Amino acid sequence: MPAKPVIAIVGRPNVGKSTLFNRLAGKRKAIVIDEPGATRDRNYMDCIWNGKAFTLIDTGGFEPTAREEIFVQMREQTNLAIEEADIILFMLDAKEGLTPSDTVIDRLLRGQGKNIFYVANKVDGEKNENLAADFYRLGMERVFTISARHGLGLNELLSAVTDYLPFMQDQDKRTTDDKHIKIAIVGKPNVGKSSLINLISGSKRAIATPTPGTTRDAVDMTIKVRGKNYLLIDTAGIRKKNKISLILEKYSVIQALKSINLCDIALILIDAEDGITEQDAKIAGLAYERGKACIIAVNKWDKIKKDNTTVGKYVESIKEKIKFMDFAPIIFISALTGLRASKIFPLIDEIYDQYIKRINTSDLNSFLEYTVKKNPLPRYQSKQVRIFYATQVGIKPPSFVFFVSSAKGIHFSYRRYLINQIRDKFNFNYVPLKIIFRKKSD
Repeated sequence: MPAKPVIAIVGRPNVGKSTLFNRLAGKRKAIVIDEPGATRDRNYMDCIWNGKAFTLIDTGGFEPTAREEIFVQMREQTNLAIEEADIILFMLDAKEGLTPSDTVIDRLLRGQGKNIFYVANKVDGEKNENLAADFYRLGMERVFTISARHGLGLNELLSAVTDYLPFMQDQDKRTTDDKHIKIAIVGKPNVGKSSLINLISGSKRAIATPTPGTTRDAVDMTIKVRGKNYLLIDTAGIRKKNKISLILEKYSVIQALKSINLCDIALILIDAEDGITEQDAKIAGLAYERGKACIIAVNKWDKIKKDNTTVGKYVESIKEKIKFMDFAPIIFISALTGLRASKIFPLIDEIYDQYIKRINTSDLNSFLEYTVKKNPLPRYQSKQVRIFYATQVGIKPPSFVFFVSSAKGIHFSYRRYLINQIRDKFNFNYVPLKIIFRKKSD
């Protein structure tokens, strides 16, 4: 699956960027939104418009010449979002007209070589469309007029924008297949992603082959270890960025999101000196919501003073912070010294075998009969809930459909019970499992 194109909303403060973002977030009939349940970060969202998928970013206000610290930080956020974006919605305030700051931003955006859509906001009806005429001095062919507050003009704008998406997705197709185990190494800035890539791509006489990827010059690195092929996803996208400060880190989540969408296994790096942070939990949440197998790798372990309780305390802290990912194995490494690097690929192999495992339907239902007998289903609305049979319907992650008398009658605790029993019986210890309850047709 190709990575979703990224669309960034850019413009001066108070031109209506967040209003547009929130308006699109609320247009549930037109846009399907995949909200990472564990993150609560509404500065980005996955969208589908007319069947075309993309990631939308809401940036902070961009004041190109302001020196106040808050504007400097917002500018740094926006610069990073622009770098990550494939398409830019440059929002302008029709009521204020063209400002010197708009002109500076326009010059900056044109220098990025990105597809730019000029959007004049606060045009509340056809009689006010002439308010956008001033912006044509920038030399563009078209200005889209909208009212983000009232939802006017959005269909026309997004239909035009998404016309570009099939082409951009074609450009991002990866030269890979199921013969490769696809791995994303993700984490917050300066956690050691590049060091780990360099370590594992150069270790064990691995063969590294750069493969051109997206228009962002992303690189997928094919490596061969002990006769097996692996694909490190988007190594260029996670290399250290020298030109852009990462004081505000939320847009590193966008980088992680792109890589996670493409991978089989996400190797989530945590800085041992910092412990697990909110940023780490956000990235883990992205992987969890997308059903990805994961390894939690605590990096820089060589820098930690240890006693016989240190590992236990770290494991407890991690499991407390990301309770939703209690299946993910935790490994303590050093990308600098190579500590436990030799354990990474055997662990990946073990996880991948579970991730693609299929269970025979008869074996599954024999297990189910025993499991339900051991712990019967509770009654629902005075009726006994029954599970008639189950079947595995997918892998990556392993997914099961249970045909039942009443889907609403299955309590979440019983769902958890079934997942735990399936894990124990069929050795799915390290991967997420998906269970769907479906009412059996009469």
